[in-house]
Amino acid sequence: MCYTGRGFQRPDEQTMTTPVVTRFAPSPTGYLHIGGARTALFNWLYARHTGGKMLLRIEDTDRERSTDAAIAAILEGMTWLGLDWSGEPVHQFAGAARHREVAEDLVARGMAYRCYATAEELKEMRETARTEGRSAGYDGRWRDRDPSEAPAGVTPSIRIRAPQDGETIIQDHVQGRVAFPNADLDDFVILRSDGTPTYMLAVVVDDHDMGVTHIIRGDDHLTNGARQKILYDALGWTLPELAHIPLIHGPDGAKLSKRHGALGVEAYRAMGYLPEALRNYLVRLGWSHGDDEIMSTDEMIAWFDLDGIGRGAARFDFAKLENVNAQYIREKDDADLLATLIQELPHLPDGDAFGATLDEERLGRLRKAMPLLKDRAKTLIDLIDRAGFLVAERPLAIDEKADALLTEEARATLGDLLPRLEAIDDWSAPTLESVVKAYAEEISLKLGKIAQPLRAALTGTTTSPGIFEVLEVLGRVESLGRIADQTAT
Repeated sequence: MCYTGRGFQRPDEQTMTTPVVTRFAPSPTGYLHIGGARTALFNWLYARHTGGKMLLRIEDTDRERSTDAAIAAILEGMTWLGLDWSGEPVHQFAGAARHREVAEDLVARGMAYRCYATAEELKEMRETARTEGRSAGYDGRWRDRDPSEAPAGVTPSIRIRAPQDGETIIQDHVQGRVAFPNADLDDFVILRSDGTPTYMLAVVVDDHDMGVTHIIRGDDHLTNGARQKILYDALGWTLPELAHIPLIHGPDGAKLSKRHGALGVEAYRAMGYLPEALRNYLVRLGWSHGDDEIMSTDEMIAWFDLDGIGRGAARFDFAKLENVNAQYIREKDDADLLATLIQELPHLPDGDAFGATLDEERLGRLRKAMPLLKDRAKTLIDLIDRAGFLVAERPLAIDEKADALLTEEARATLGDLLPRLEAIDDWSAPTLESVVKAYAEEISLKLGKIAQPLRAALTGTTTSPGIFEVLEVLGRVESLGRIADQTAT
């Protein structure tokens, strides 16, 4: 293939007379991959940017590998990401009769032909070609033969009669003008000998019948674009606008793998990422709007266009994703964040166990502490970890580092402080701070010598929000009880 620059201008979307119709077409052989999620997002954004619509097609023609569980996971993943689609999902397998009809019509018009080559013959053909250093593509052995020569007992496939000379040109919004020598594009199969359509035929027929105007997909489909153009030309149909987006690579530039983050969307949900943060991160993988990094969904829709997609492979970086997610957590309304956390608990590790502790009292503590907890949390899992002390049962489990702070001397100091805290009527952080500071000055101790054991007694750890805020959100009864538990031992 030959790239020669973008070479054309995208029509002004304001002057388009045909409404934009995009589609996301996953194969239900696994979960919604993070790369597929980005493709869905780009289709969704472009449809909304232009006032069009995005359709969903489940490409389930591979009956052995397609599963209902995978279909359900794809739909759930898209719904969680907030990527809704127009109408009901279309199942490609349901259109098999229509696909066969189109293939037979192409044969009737001389644009395709029946191939009676057996699997053994095709294997021998490819091996011979490789041995001789030639292309292993189909050699056209049944292209011009009369069907009367067909061997008995062989059910034919149907192949497109592809052009043999010149080039097939596609104009791509991302890759520009790309030329494919027709000598490299053989007479590919469009209908298998068992009567099932190939991907190439099914996609073309479905996109045409669904009224798709723009195909936005990974650049691993670029050669497919050339073959599909051959089919569009043979059928006399208009090829949709094409935009082949670069694939996502790992931080090291290698193909994205599980160690880089090539996981299903459900894995990111289980890691505690917010859907709006993941959308924001994904839109910046291969598309840009100036130097803008954090953007609302409305801004993405307003700004997104195909010209902003770069040709270079985007690099997935967990650290950047965490930073984006942390910013979304910090800026999210406290009540909304709490509601989101509760909603997501069934999808988080040990989330159900955490949720089981949330009686009204503990829920109240969590609500009050949310401004403190979210400040340094990168994910919802971080938020749960930081909130653990709020829902813990007495007597509190003390970790090793915290236990080291609760020396005999420290426990005695907390025991002396306890009556002063019990005498406080205004159980607020400022009042608590003034009392503890006064006590520290009275016994000539640095505040940290009291605050750290106090933190250990109240939270069971050595890290937490400000200790006086911790006292306030735990409340008078719970705070005094936890301190008493440690001074009584």
